[in-house]
Amino acid sequence: MDITLGITNSSRLQVPEFILLGLPGIHEWQHWLSLPLALLYILALCANILILITIQHEPSLHQPMYWFLGILAIVDIGLATTIIPKILAILWFDAKAISLPECFAQIYAIHSFMGMESGIFLCMAIDRYVAVSYPLRYPSILTEAFVIKVTLSMVLRNGLLTLPVPVLAAQRHYCSRNEIDHCLCSNLGVTSLACDDITINRFYQLALAWVMVGGDMGLVFASYALIIRSVLRLNSAKATSKALSTCSSHLILILFFYTAVIVVSVTQLAGRKVPLIPALFNVLHSIMPPAFNPMVYALRTQELRVGFQRVLGLDDNVSRK
Repeated sequence: MDITLGITNSSRLQVPEFILLGLPGIHEWQHWLSLPLALLYILALCANILILITIQHEPSLHQPMYWFLGILAIVDIGLATTIIPKILAILWFDAKAISLPECFAQIYAIHSFMGMESGIFLCMAIDRYVAVSYPLRYPSILTEAFVIKVTLSMVLRNGLLTLPVPVLAAQRHYCSRNEIDHCLCSNLGVTSLACDDITINRFYQLALAWVMVGGDMGLVFASYALIIRSVLRLNSAKATSKALSTCSSHLILILFFYTAVIVVSVTQLAGRKVPLIPALFNVLHSIMPPAFNPMVYALRTQELRVGFQRVLGLDDNVSRK
């Protein structure tokens, strides 16, 4: 009787915190990764803040395309800041403990920012479609009010659809294991420690990925199919080149983002034998786009390059040369 009661009481216990062990399989030397991660994080912060300042400072950049780019910069800063500081704390100070509320909050933030980034790419694809297919009606369709409404709708969509992910995770019972072989709180990594059934967690995670990210990806590529159809109807080679050049930066970012999403998803499914690969890809997917998105736009967009030069005070030197 006492043994049965003891087992029942122990099964009702809740672990007080989770322990993030870091990248699986390389715990002994994972601290060497802290320097490149820190440099990428600093690059992401500086580059995206520079984009925000430049768009705010330059009246010529007060256009829907650059407004969406500014929103993307804010999302990138949020995504990188949600993950990288905690990873650096683990690697530098061995601060592996994380409370349950903090862990569930990180799960929510990661899913929200990822969904928001996908949604902004969809908004940018619609912006390019209207600019290429209906150039005369573009100013009347893509107004400031439209940008505000579509951005708020994306924030509301992501905030509501991703909320059940941490809520369902928090409802699970964590009675024994509390060590996560990762350096961040991923939904499936955390819920795999639960003592009760997590079928609903797995189902909602899969449904969310298909409905939100999969839906955005389908609409984005449909928009670009329509853009290509409109471009092929242009009679002038110069007009065709100009139309394609306005979309090239955005297309590069889209391909990079969704390719990374697919790679992370595939490695998650195939990563049981080598768990380091999906964990490492998961971390890189949270820092690489924020660090390199601004660089792609800066290299491919002349207006933004000119704006950078003016903000940094380099325009006088360039004009003298």
